[in-house]
Amino acid sequence: MYGARDISESFRTVRKNTIQIAEDIPADKYGFKAAEGVKSVGELLAHIAISPGWQIDVHGQRISSIDFSFFAGRGPRVSAAEKALATKEQILDALRTGGEEFASHVSGMTPEVLAEVVAFAPPMQPAQKTRFEMLLGVKEHEMHHRGQLMLIERILGIVPHMTRRRQVAAAGPRT
Repeated sequence: MYGARDISESFRTVRKNTIQIAEDIPADKYGFKAAEGVKSVGELLAHIAISPGWQIDVHGQRISSIDFSFFAGRGPRVSAAEKALATKEQILDALRTGGEEFASHVSGMTPEVLAEVVAFAPPMQPAQKTRFEMLLGVKEHEMHHRGQLMLIERILGIVPHMTRRRQVAAAGPRT
């Protein structure tokens, strides 16, 4: 059965790939924005680094109901935390430490805790999710943004690391 340790390990893999992208993009490109009105590379990576924190809070405190005031109360802190990550080194450190904090937190969750239902106030949909579903959402959220970063790499003239690995494998062994 797919459980907490599986979520934790698959998240570690996702985060490892995000960190590789963050390392591959030069620091002088962290201010690059693919279009007007979107986050810069650095802002996007800071967002990825900080965003799992709310799930650690919800599941660590066993919160069973979430409404808009929960997010409104967190908003200023989250914004400040993201803005505090101003350099490539700070962002990479936050990705590493925060990723491991999230993965470690999840790995210790029991099947009973993962099955607990968390309710969401209207008009949020769906009206409820299990903790398991919510935790999978952290990985989905990061992969969504990682896809954006891989496209940005292409715009910047960088071949994404996963593509480079596939190209090497396709070329076959060299004799």
